[in-house]
Amino acid sequence: MNIKLLVVGKTDATYLQTGIEEYASRLKHYVRFEMEVIPALKDQKNASPDEVRMREAQLLLRHLEGCDRIVLLDEHGSEHSSVQFSQFLQKQMNAGIRTLAFVVGGAFGFAPEVYAAAHDKISLSRMTLTHQMVRLFFIEQLYRAFTILKGEKYHNE
Repeated sequence: MNIKLLVVGKTDATYLQTGIEEYASRLKHYVRFEMEVIPALKDQKNASPDEVRMREAQLLLRHLEGCDRIVLLDEHGSEHSSVQFSQFLQKQMNAGIRTLAFVVGGAFGFAPEVYAAAHDKISLSRMTLTHQMVRLFFIEQLYRAFTILKGEKYHNE
């Protein structure tokens, strides 16, 4: 299975980028993983939130073509423990999903077209997290899920 993390805008903070690179490197032992960055819109200061969401939707949907399953990382999504998330991943692998795409939207969230294209929504927390921190937290949880599935000593429960 291939896992793609699709994000809007680059990661500015060096400490977050370092963590993202660390866990992305660890993931290579378990799954084909790539993080694809869609550049942030240049002139969004003069645009309404609806217009920004619509323009980002066009870019996101273009990058999601060919993905078998699309999961939005969304504050209104279902919440999972780390073990439950690993079970979710196992179900996707068992179903023969070739490309599983997780998507982090921009600051204003997702347009209706992106919600319509998605198969699932997952929330990492009921708390609000920055879009840049979500990347690191998600990649760490992805790594944790694979160590759980392999029975390795990373996750303590």
